Amino acid sequence: MNIDMISEHASPLAALGGADAGGQNVHVGALAVALAQRGHEVTVYTRRDAVDLPDSVPFARGVTVEHVRAGPARPIAKDHLLPYMAEFAARLSRQWLTTPPDIVHAHFWMSGLAALEGGRDHGIPVVQTFHALGSVKRRYQKEADTSPPERIRLEAQVGRDAAAVIATCTDEVGELSAYGIRPGGVFVVPCGVDTERFRPEGPVTRRGDRPRILTIGRLVPRKGVDTIIEALCHVRDVELVVAGGPDRADLHRDAEAVRLRRLAHDRGVAGRVVFTGQVPHEDLPALIRSADVVVSVPWYEPFGIVPIEAMACGVPVVASAVGGHLDTVIDGVTGLHVPPRVPGALAGRLRRLLTDPRLGGYLGAAAAAHARDRYPWSRIAAETEAVYDRVIGPAQDEIVMAGGARS
Repeated sequence: MNIDMISEHASPLAALGGADAGGQNVHVGALAVALAQRGHEVTVYTRRDAVDLPDSVPFARGVTVEHVRAGPARPIAKDHLLPYMAEFAARLSRQWLTTPPDIVHAHFWMSGLAALEGGRDHGIPVVQTFHALGSVKRRYQKEADTSPPERIRLEAQVGRDAAAVIATCTDEVGELSAYGIRPGGVFVVPCGVDTERFRPEGPVTRRGDRPRILTIGRLVPRKGVDTIIEALCHVRDVELVVAGGPDRADLHRDAEAVRLRRLAHDRGVAGRVVFTGQVPHEDLPALIRSADVVVSVPWYEPFGIVPIEAMACGVPVVASAVGGHLDTVIDGVTGLHVPPRVPGALAGRLRRLLTDPRLGGYLGAAAAAHARDRYPWSRIAAETEAVYDRVIGPAQDEIVMAGGARS
């Protein structure tokens, strides 16, 4: 197949760790490569956010990234991109007039808007992955939600108009049902992990003698790093490494980093908290292997790639019992669940793990085996391809019925 992916704000070429660069960037890039390895040709369309970016960049064998001129060629927060989606759609439509793909896979709701509008006159089927839903964001962030006010209405329309929706976890299926999206058109295909890079064996980042707790992710309040710092008050003689955010030299200018550092100082644990700043994705396996436990305790989580990266490295995970974590982290088998925003409960789980090496070893081994079996990108690509086949199949059958022969 010729597959076009639309990822309007999350380029697979972007450096990870910024406000709008995280799991979706990894997902789009890795899925595109895995599909290409299955013999498909994949083009990823993302918005041009710098004047010096070339129109087209080879990403991997069989994968190309195209930079679409839509709005100013500078970084713009994703919640401010909606006014430029009509231009994005128009450019896609012109491209597809001469080189239509067999199927379009849109990532995030605004990509879905652009894909559906751009493909409307060409009869190209669109598969949609939301990665995050406005209804969930509004529920948890309330007045702090900076999404466009029309997001939920438009997002629901995208889901209803798409040929199929790929949900990344079972929890999302219920949210999509509340949008009025037909259950028969929703398929659960999780995110994946590079099990060749993320594995128990390999280099380990140097560390001190203290047990190490590690958390990785963008520095935004919903990720719950403050909960981990609060829990650290009740877990003695351990260090917390916080990886993510801007470059280390710029952390003093990041509002969330400043808030978290102040909290650590106020709680008397600043000497046991290390902020690394942005860590290149290729350096994450060694950092993860240096930890005794990886903690991921956001308020909500559409999927959460970090827990499965940690699991693949054989490191036990403590995760909040929300969203995608309910699928990926099997409580008591591949990790431990805690309620979100409850530092005392988190401290109890951490003390249990850190004082019982046998438990940590059991959970880590089971996690690595589960990650290798369920989450390699080769399997995720095969399951995604199966959804594409279901979408394209009926259209091909209609051509045969109408014309008597496959065109």
